[in-house]
Amino acid sequence: MILDHQEKPLASWTGKDRIDGKIIDCLTIIFKTGGCSWNRCLMCGYKFERHDHKDPLFLKNSIISQLNWISNNYETGKFRLIKIFTSGSFLDPVEVPEDARNEILVRFSDKIVIFETRPEYVNDKVLDEVANLMKQNEPGRNFYISMGLETTNDKIREKCIDKGNTFNDFRNAAEITKKYGAGVKTYLMMKPLFLSEKEAIEDMKKSILESAPYSDLISMNVCTVQSKTEVEYYWKRGAYRPAYLWSVIDVLLNTDCGIHVTCDPVGGGKKRGPHNCGACDYDLVDAINNYSLNADREYLKAHLETDCKCKNEWKFILENERPYGMPLTS
Repeated sequence: MILDHQEKPLASWTGKDRIDGKIIDCLTIIFKTGGCSWNRCLMCGYKFERHDHKDPLFLKNSIISQLNWISNNYETGKFRLIKIFTSGSFLDPVEVPEDARNEILVRFSDKIVIFETRPEYVNDKVLDEVANLMKQNEPGRNFYISMGLETTNDKIREKCIDKGNTFNDFRNAAEITKKYGAGVKTYLMMKPLFLSEKEAIEDMKKSILESAPYSDLISMNVCTVQSKTEVEYYWKRGAYRPAYLWSVIDVLLNTDCGIHVTCDPVGGGKKRGPHNCGACDYDLVDAINNYSLNADREYLKAHLETDCKCKNEWKFILENERPYGMPLTS
């Protein structure tokens, strides 16, 4: 099937990002694809954002059509960094046919490109192809592979997220990535299902320290309540609350791993996202975003030290909230 129109990606936007200590212009693209082959993560709503068609030719034409839409609607030459997301894994040939993947890489071969994939799709054959398609027009890495490790605790990843892979899978993929001169961006997930607030903080601090030796960039995502997910099921029944913004700042300020850990608190200040009481949320979300871009620890620390009526509530939660009680072994 050949599309006779230009298809718009699921989403695209411009902004700035921090790479190797420098703030650069960035274009982010979320392509509509054949969908994640795993499709089981408990917090993920992207499983519903996919084409019904699985025909490789249809998917190839659709993705290239979306790429053409980007070229016609953005001055791509203005951006040094391109961040590519799909419904799952950019390197999964079932989700993103190889011809479409290669066309995207060639189109942006003079940029720094970051794309996301599950670790099982990272292998020597694929990485050799990707490296050969990317030009090296300036010093430093010109592509990064981002992987959703979520946590270094295999039991939490299995029982609270249902990710379907292990910390060792991530480490192996990171080692292969480094062989080809590429960087590794690690995504961690703060407060998945069934963790108390204190457990979530402790898990993130430990995960940052343990993943840092294999990472060049670390981004801490805070779990949000997406529609039609298992997280939403529990949230609607009062059995899940997204993390406090106080907790997010505590992790960012009190985990020194030698890498600047960034965080984009999506949905911050809203009930479905990381939030406090409503009175202090806007300022704290702004401070977290500012810190992620500028790495100004003193600015963020000043916000953690501010007073709000909900701060004592947060401290009470940390001291008194009990674990969910779901067994972590089968």
